Amino acid sequence: MEIISYIQDKPRNRISFGNLNFGALETKFRKREKSAVKSVTYLPFTPELRNFSAHKVRKNISVQNFLRLLGHSLTEAGEFISSNIKILSLSFVLFCLLVSGLVTSGIIHNRIVNFTGPLVLEDGHTQLIENLDKLMEGFALGNVEIDDKGNLLDVETFPAQSLTQPVSFQTYKVRPGDTISGIAGKFGLRNISTLISVNDIGNVRQLAAGQKLKIPSIDGIIYTVKSGDSLSSVVSKYGCKLDDLLDVNELTSETLTKGQQLFIPGAALDASTLKNAMGELFRLPISAKFRWSSPYGTRIDPIANVKSFHTGTDMACPTGTPILAAMSGRVTTTGINRVYGNYVIIDHGNGYQTLYAHMSKIIASKGQWVSQGTRIGLVGTTGYSTGPHLHFTVYKNGKLVDPMSVLK
Repeated sequence: MEIISYIQDKPRNRISFGNLNFGALETKFRKREKSAVKSVTYLPFTPELRNFSAHKVRKNISVQNFLRLLGHSLTEAGEFISSNIKILSLSFVLFCLLVSGLVTSGIIHNRIVNFTGPLVLEDGHTQLIENLDKLMEGFALGNVEIDDKGNLLDVETFPAQSLTQPVSFQTYKVRPGDTISGIAGKFGLRNISTLISVNDIGNVRQLAAGQKLKIPSIDGIIYTVKSGDSLSSVVSKYGCKLDDLLDVNELTSETLTKGQQLFIPGAALDASTLKNAMGELFRLPISAKFRWSSPYGTRIDPIANVKSFHTGTDMACPTGTPILAAMSGRVTTTGINRVYGNYVIIDHGNGYQTLYAHMSKIIASKGQWVSQGTRIGLVGTTGYSTGPHLHFTVYKNGKLVDPMSVLK
């Protein structure tokens, strides 16, 4: 120990002890140590050091190893479940109670928001409906009614029409409140097809005050000659007399030319063309998904449970669903009452009006002109209602019409 201590304390003064020369050995050791340190410091990527680098141990994947690992995992899961069965069961029960509570509260909230609950039918409700019917009768412009073929019904007092004289025309300026049937009756015409055909009217609802119309002296329609037409084929098609056709049009020749226009006396438009021109094909006022919940006509009142007459058709759908104008027209009334809640009435011209009831919100304003498909309100359950729906009523000349007969 004394020799080692002496060497450590005096590294530079080495002595020989027997055959051992500590100075020479230490010098050789230090040279070797210095060489090793230099190689590590300056040459870190030498081949000798790479031999000592660590590598990730990879294990071959096989079906056997996978099944062994799966079995081990299932065993551990089974042991965990069996050892914690009480806690897991309690947690599952609490989760189910939480979910059922949320669902129940959602149903209750939806019913509170969307349903008015049971209502008592009061005597005043009937009076309100009667008042609305009278209001609709006031909207029916013109007192002349027509049938499905366009014939005016009250024509007994009209003078007889002469088919031996050439047809003549006069001009009429449409006034506020005019209807196509009223104008026809004013000039002694028996069918509205005459004015529609002569003036090429695509939709009578678009008649506006100030518009000028050609009024023929007799009933009939305009026919444009096509290739291959002859007087005999035209007469056969419309069932008129050849002499009447010649006299009315002042024809001096039986030869027809393509594009020539003839006035066919006594003829009328076909039912499809007339219905299209009358704009009697209303669009559904709900474009979203809905359910027909109550039809037009006699039914058992869903609230009072007594037989009553349902004045329109009901379309059940969520509160807030947009309500669209079934046909273009002018909004004549927006209001609220105990029966219809928030409601809108649109006058479409030619005697047609529509009512939209139970709205949660009215969007259209009184006096506004709306096109077919314009948003006028939102579905709700205001007024005499058991749930969110649209009550849709159609009037023609102040009388109720089954909406399904005019909806397309």
